[in-house]
Amino acid sequence: MTAPTKPTPPAQADSRGPVGDETAGDDLHAPVIDWFEEHARDLPWRRPDAGPWGVMVSEFMLQQTPVSRVLPVYEQWMARWPRPADLAEDAPGEAVRAWGRLGYPRRALRLHGAAVAITERHDGDVPTEHAQLLALPGIGEYTAAAVASFAYGQRHPVLDTNVRRVFARAVTGVQYPPNATTAAERKLARTLLPDDERTAALWAAASMELGALVCTAKNETCVRCPIAALCVWRLAGKPAHDGPPRRGQTYAGTDRQVRGRLLAVLREAVTPVPQSALDRVWEEPVQRARALDGLVSDGLVEPLAGGLYRLPQS
Repeated sequence: MTAPTKPTPPAQADSRGPVGDETAGDDLHAPVIDWFEEHARDLPWRRPDAGPWGVMVSEFMLQQTPVSRVLPVYEQWMARWPRPADLAEDAPGEAVRAWGRLGYPRRALRLHGAAVAITERHDGDVPTEHAQLLALPGIGEYTAAAVASFAYGQRHPVLDTNVRRVFARAVTGVQYPPNATTAAERKLARTLLPDDERTAALWAAASMELGALVCTAKNETCVRCPIAALCVWRLAGKPAHDGPPRRGQTYAGTDRQVRGRLLAVLREAVTPVPQSALDRVWEEPVQRARALDGLVSDGLVEPLAGGLYRLPQS
């Protein structure tokens, strides 16, 4: 496949060297897309029968969660709720129960809320327009762009952690992107986006896959990279990160761990659970109470009379 071309900036007119942040990145498109078409993983949400709803479900699940953990939950979810209306008919607590141990369970509530809105506003069909997607509850800029691009083949910059890392290294010449997405990164992503819709959608998926499989955070494999010869960071000798410290994700002993244990009890229960059953999951009472209060505040747990708790029913 040949990517669409744009006029070469004067500074690059006689050079086929590394791509700088002032270029459109045309030289990157074809090799990355060709690599993707040969090496892309066969994932269920990429198959034609997944449909837009399957793409949306996968995008919710894949946020901060590796593919290996998502796959079994995704398959069970789609078997149970193959359409947004199917999920909308069930209680939100059932979405939390089915979410299992994927983590960040508020995503389950948000996905349920999106399913209800799709059913009520769009006759049960995932909307095609980016603005309509963005208007759904629980849908942010990334998810709206990803669904519009991956489900409908539209032209939108899709910036997840993997894409940001590829752009940081190949174009900007630094080891890691900033901790939070910046305006400069969004501008760069728009600059790098191919003009043709189909090519742009392929580029979005391909650059994401490249970051997931080759240009990884800890073990980049430059010998397998289709754009290694153009990568500014590699050609500069791979200078070490000198920005703010990278944020590590801790879990043991945190409120997140306590919340997970409390939710595990409620997911496995078929009837409301007494406070005493929840008290047994964590010894420290102040942290346990704080975690439970947070779950109630987030709408993930519903308190009942008599000191009972259950997953939300409405």
